[in-house]
Amino acid sequence: MKDAFGLPQSLLVLGGTSEIALATARRLIARRTRTVWLAGRPSSGLDEAAEKLRGLGAEVRTVAFDALDPAAHEDTLGKVFAEGDVDMVLLAFGTLGDQAHDERDPQAAVRVAQTNYTGAVSAGLVCASALQAQGHGSLVVLSSVAGERARRANFIYGSSKAGLDAFAQGLGDALYGTGVHVMVVRPGFVRTRMTAGLPEAPLATTPEAVAAAVELGLRRRAETVWVPGTLRMVMSALRHLPRGVFRRLPV
Repeated sequence: MKDAFGLPQSLLVLGGTSEIALATARRLIARRTRTVWLAGRPSSGLDEAAEKLRGLGAEVRTVAFDALDPAAHEDTLGKVFAEGDVDMVLLAFGTLGDQAHDERDPQAAVRVAQTNYTGAVSAGLVCASALQAQGHGSLVVLSSVAGERARRANFIYGSSKAGLDAFAQGLGDALYGTGVHVMVVRPGFVRTRMTAGLPEAPLATTPEAVAAAVELGLRRRAETVWVPGTLRMVMSALRHLPRGVFRRLPV
């Protein structure tokens, strides 16, 4: 169960090598979290991440999970919930893709969409059903400001995040009043391995800053979290720009 401040004692991370997810796990372990499940493709990176979290005092287990194998999600994630209640699920997997390459390779573009959207719909619904069955818990979904309005530079990634964001909002409405809390997190440009080598955008942030925003959002039982917070106003303005004007912006 969550503590008096709304922070989880048990955590399931979907995307167990995500830098944002691991920063969040570290922050929560420093508060109250004692049990962590890291779900991801089996790899030395997943094992190393688990070992580092164990060094912080948590009981950490790994589970083989593939966003691109939705047929296995119910069985794989069901086994985690069968071990005991999960206070928080952090849906943190995703891929940026390569816009220029993916425009020329439809199958690569589909893989981005399947990872970021289809896989998230499947895993999100499986976890939401399990959280509802236990009567409590939070589902935290890492979206992106890229989903607010598709940009020429990354519209394949942005469109997949737009779908994920809309799905998570709708799921939150569907679960309202059930004891299950859905929180959508919309970071801007985050300095991670995934964005290494890309031109840094204004208002860039870090995994640790996103983790801090997630913690604050949990305490407040927020439904939407922007990181940094000023992006909320920036994206509101960009979202309402006439298309002809937006098309000419260097974004």
